[in-house]
Parts: sequence; structure tokens; C-alpha cells
Amino acid sequence: MSDIISVKNLIKKYKDFTAVNDISFSVKQGEIFGILGPNGAGKTTTLEIMETLKTLTSGEVLIDGYDVSKHPWEVKRRIGVQLQSSAFYPEVRLTELLDMFAAMYDVKIDPMEMLREVELEDKAKSYVKQLSGGQQQRFSIASTLINQPNVIFLDEPTTGLDPQARIHLWEMVRKINKNGVTIVLTTHYMDEAEQLCDRLAVMDHGKILKIGTPKQFIQDLLKTGFKKEVKQKQANLEDVFLNLTGRQLREN
Repeated sequence: MSDIISVKNLIKKYKDFTAVNDISFSVKQGEIFGILGPNGAGKTTTLEIMETLKTLTSGEVLIDGYDVSKHPWEVKRRIGVQLQSSAFYPEVRLTELLDMFAAMYDVKIDPMEMLREVELEDKAKSYVKQLSGGQQQRFSIASTLINQPNVIFLDEPTTGLDPQARIHLWEMVRKINKNGVTIVLTTHYMDEAEQLCDRLAVMDHGKILKIGTPKQFIQDLLKTGFKKEVKQKQANLEDVFLNLTGRQLREN
């Protein structure tokens, strides 16, 4: 597979503070690529530069062959962006919002079909403020697909969701990826990264510490002699919760 994203020697500074410190990585076409790191690691800043929302200090970022600094509008046409906190017009219905976003991209869409893809067809006449947290995240993801992007960026997409909504969103991300869309996501949840990502980059203090597959990360750690002192469990509390309440998505 060819690289659809190339980041070389990327640096982002705010006066004397270096948020992103000379990082390089690539993302292959069709991959789900995760960026992990604690708060302040620089992962969201890295995403925002790739999304053309912030300017870089130095380095080079190419998306589908286009330089984000030199051709930002060409990049915008090829990507979809779901932010940590998306603000939608509160008194505009979902179908109207999708039509409005389509007009901004100068494309024609079928709003009902897009809502059907994210299982929100029955909420077509609702306002975003009337949706549950999981429904809002799904609508936000629907909005990233309006321009039929080659790449979408998801910044901590399941934060604050209950277990059922979280698992449901994972299935949706996999479905979008199977349709040929490359996905770059950040997350604080290690199980989410392990479940979804083909490869991961771990960041801290603005630097990339390591890149690899989840399986490679675990194998490399075990090779160092690492052993976690735990009693083997056949189930955890989340398993109990889902067994008692069911895996079915709960929505008002």
C-alpha cells in the first residue's frame, strides 16, 4: 500500500514552548492509524496541523500528495474532520445541517441516506441538542463524510460514551474503513487502540517514542522480561456490565 499521509520533521512552536518536536511518520492508504499519548503530548496539535487548522513552524506534511502549507484547500477537499468538541447550530435540524455542509463543499448529497449510514434516520427532524452523546458523535462522523474524503481524522471519538455506544462506534469506524477511507484517530483508551488500529504512534512531550502494530508493541515489551503480576480473570467488570444490561445500543 502507498502512503497517503507523510509527515517529515514536523515542528510546532508557541514562542518558547515546543508542542511538536521534530516528528516524522507516514500513514498507508486504507489504514486505521492511532496516535496515543497523555494530555499535552502534542497529538491533537499534530492532528490540527494535518487538518490545516494550525500552521506548522517547520517541516513538511503531505496529505494525498498535497502540502498542507502550500495547498490547504486541496487538502480540505480530501479530508473529513471530527473534533473533540463539535459545535453545531442548535436550532437547525439534522437534515438541514447536512445540506448546509454540502453547500459549503459544493457537493450534492442525500441527507437521509447519510443519516441511514450512521443509524440516525429516525432523528432526521431532530436538533443536535436533542441527541444522546453517542448519537451526537455519530452525527459528527456523518458530517465528516459529506465530501467523500480519502482520509478522516477522529480526535478521541468515544470520550464520555457508555460501553454500548462505544462498541457501536467502533463498529461504525470499521465499516467506514472497509469502504476504503483511511482513518487517523487519537484516543486515551488502550483497548480502543488495540481493537481498532492497524498501527500506532506513541507520543510524549512532543516526540514520537515508538511506531508499530499493537501486537508488536506487546511482543517487544514481553521480550524485555516484563511480567504483569495479575491473577488471571475470565471476565472483567465491563463484561459483567454488558452481560447484565445487554450490548444493544441505548438511545432515547
